[in-house]
Amino acid sequence: MNIRICLPGIVSVALLAVLMSCNPAEKYYTVSDFQRTPKIDAHFHYLTRDAQYMHLASSLNFKLLNPNWDGPSSIDEQLAISVAVQNSFPHEFAFFGTFPVDSFGKPGFTSATIARVDDCIKAGASGIKIWKNIGMVLQDHDGRYVMINDTAFSALFEYLEKKKIPVMGHLGEPRDCWLPENEMIDPGAVTYFREHPQYYMYLHPEAPSYMAQINSRDSILHRYPALDFIGAHLASLEWSVDELAKTLDKYPNLKVDIAARMNPVQYQSAINRAKVRDFMIKYQDRIIYGTDFEVHDEPGLDIEKVKSNLQQGWLDQWIYMTTDSTLGVKGLKLPAAVIDKIYYKNAEKYFR
Repeated sequence: MNIRICLPGIVSVALLAVLMSCNPAEKYYTVSDFQRTPKIDAHFHYLTRDAQYMHLASSLNFKLLNPNWDGPSSIDEQLAISVAVQNSFPHEFAFFGTFPVDSFGKPGFTSATIARVDDCIKAGASGIKIWKNIGMVLQDHDGRYVMINDTAFSALFEYLEKKKIPVMGHLGEPRDCWLPENEMIDPGAVTYFREHPQYYMYLHPEAPSYMAQINSRDSILHRYPALDFIGAHLASLEWSVDELAKTLDKYPNLKVDIAARMNPVQYQSAINRAKVRDFMIKYQDRIIYGTDFEVHDEPGLDIEKVKSNLQQGWLDQWIYMTTDSTLGVKGLKLPAAVIDKIYYKNAEKYFR
């Protein structure tokens, strides 16, 4: 660690103002601290039983939290993989279960969903993940898009709140999803939505708007104030730390993860580094580190290359968060105490 040192003695009035802001106890991490510092990637999709990636994470002092999601991958297989990996790495691996919505609108949907939640928790899940198909894909029998604040989900949220089951909500998408490519702030979003046009809402004006997604999610936070809620991907407010701060102030139980939204954060810090840094420090107890990295089985997969990319991705983000080095944009150099919360303490309770 680096330690900022304040020198005693008689100083000029000009220097005094600078030195008064100097905290002799404040410490900072360096690149060399990366491997030996305990960390949690609290949004890592582990879609294989191959333990090599867990061994890599452990060697870098990472624990992994795997949120299951109701997407193309079988949720039953995701659950089975999660249980198997957790049994092998009970202290280094945690997961959130999920539930399907393919029977939405049919008799017994609510009871079946709550039963699925119970099954996930009994299997070892630390919470439940809700995915963007609610609000962006799911439609009722009249062709109306179903939002997360639909009354059909009320009993579910009442149950989650009562049982104190944490929820990770990936609801909506980055604001870029509703913008033409030339107005997007994240180059990664351009690539993603070219590859997934079904989720590129700019091409689907008939679907609910960006603000409809945000407002629907916020109504859940309002209705269930005791719900332990993690807004995945900076709660889909990645484009503005000012707007995100307003939402965090309004909903005290809301936490957010950074997964797959480091580019918009860096975009803003390139414009106003101090504002982004101040945001991270102010909300240090409510920001959770995550990446949205994914590992899976695939014929001919170059596992060593995947592992190398994982390690480099983790390291690059560590450099940005902990130092003032420049990798495209100047790093935030957050105090070590802040890093410890964002990278570890805020997600620690989700592990055995």
